[in-house]
Amino acid sequence: MEVIEKYTRITYLRAMRHSFKEWVAVTRYWSFPVSVMPVLATFAWLFSRGMLPAGPLPYINLILSILGVVLLHSAGNVLSDWYDHKTGVDNEKAFAVPNLVFHKFEPKEYKTFSIILFVAGIIVGIVITLLSGPYLLVAGGIGVLLTYMYSFLKYRALGDLDIFLIFGVLTVLGTTYALTGSYQPQALILSIPIGVITVSVLHANNTYDMVTDKEAGIKTLAMLLGLPKSAALYRCYMIIPFICIVAYIASGLMHPLAALCFVAAIPAWKNQKQASTYPQAGLEAMKGLDQASAQMQLAFSGLLSVGLIVAGLL
Repeated sequence: MEVIEKYTRITYLRAMRHSFKEWVAVTRYWSFPVSVMPVLATFAWLFSRGMLPAGPLPYINLILSILGVVLLHSAGNVLSDWYDHKTGVDNEKAFAVPNLVFHKFEPKEYKTFSIILFVAGIIVGIVITLLSGPYLLVAGGIGVLLTYMYSFLKYRALGDLDIFLIFGVLTVLGTTYALTGSYQPQALILSIPIGVITVSVLHANNTYDMVTDKEAGIKTLAMLLGLPKSAALYRCYMIIPFICIVAYIASGLMHPLAALCFVAAIPAWKNQKQASTYPQAGLEAMKGLDQASAQMQLAFSGLLSVGLIVAGLL
């Protein structure tokens, strides 16, 4: 008992060394649009199709779903940073997150924080399961597992696929179950445009880091493709979502008001234009495009959601 109390006291004192703002920054909160927006867009699509059950439960589960994905996304981000430091991918010569490299935070703090976030996210998931139905555990369980395995898969050039499955497929399907009580496979039309933008965040980061990642002995899809093809793929990622929406509207799968998301073509054009400068700028052409892609996700999915909700009100 004394050992547990001592450990708890030490953990508390370590945590108090950092401000709340510093702990929030550790989660890489700027990336949250890639997890929150798929939930909101799925809600909006279900609303536009009149598929939400009556009563407050869908809205309660919507709030809980947003909380759950943010907690698990945060847990994955923190765990990824801890793993990158542990394996030497982040070091004094090449670092994405300097907190651990320069000992502003200790590795044990990151690991403990990640565990806390995972547990909190799983608890929220269990609450949603109790409210919606047991089969939510299928999508939720696979999502937690793939989040936990992200670094392992990333180092083997499977990180892009992992992220697409988590945020493009499982989040969409899981949200449909949480809000309606059953899986709605037709909602997977959202997976391609939203999932592609999410993958572009990771792909931009991996392309910019391909030299240091190679020195660290890991493999990413960007490394396998090389800079010219990786930059070209990123540019495609900025175009594909809009092609999808045009096709969905033309085929009747989405209301014409979904076209509101085309306002996001402005930041998308800016992003792809920056990537197109790689022949002159080299890797610098990809610098900052991970955060720019996350912002583009916020604009695209946010406007798409607004358009679909308005369509549902008409």
